[in-house]
Amino acid sequence: MPIRAVLFDKDGTLLDYHLTWGPINVAAADIAAAGDRVLADRLLALGGMDRTSMITRPGSLLAAAHTIEIAAAWVKAGSPLPLDDLSCRLDALFTASATGSVPIGDLDACFSALRAAGLTLGIASSDNEASIRLMLDHLGLAHHMSFVTGYDSGHGVKPGPGMALAFAAALGLRPSEIAVVGDNSHDIDMGRSAGAGLVIGVLSGTGDAATLAPIADACLADIGELPAFLAPYLAG
Repeated sequence: MPIRAVLFDKDGTLLDYHLTWGPINVAAADIAAAGDRVLADRLLALGGMDRTSMITRPGSLLAAAHTIEIAAAWVKAGSPLPLDDLSCRLDALFTASATGSVPIGDLDACFSALRAAGLTLGIASSDNEASIRLMLDHLGLAHHMSFVTGYDSGHGVKPGPGMALAFAAALGLRPSEIAVVGDNSHDIDMGRSAGAGLVIGVLSGTGDAATLAPIADACLADIGELPAFLAPYLAG
């Protein structure tokens, strides 16, 4: 069936993960460690990030997990904060930091080209929904999106199929009529388990070709290549 809609991951797909989330992850670990620098560095390492390089490993906790998963792992590893308190503090940090998002390329041009081709667009992220919407407003991109879901929106979490299925249902489409685009195996697995018509990896985030190429239908350098790539799959 032709592709009629595209569901994007956010971080690493639309936003430069390392530039956007490096400082946020450091601040998050500092919150979780309650000022203990040694513990904070240990929590960052557990999450898959090095404070010196500010790089996060592919497939790591910080690269793929949602707030509650991160908080739970850090509490188990020694954070003195209760899980509910830490989760709330992290979500507040993530939302407040959304205005510091660093986009990958010209998102407005990419989205405009996709919509001109007749595609409907959405975002499914492991971030919270308020943070996603604040980012879209800050970058002037909200008008491009017909669907937004975060880990707390009630559609389940990645790598489960719920977000992608909710996207298709909201548009009145079959899952086979949507493409899912992401930089992480969680994104690919979500699209695959939902029965998406195309599942596309991008190498602009924390994922690499060795991880994504075996499980995705295609791997692109970034979403700037998407309009040309999707052209043969469109209706009419």
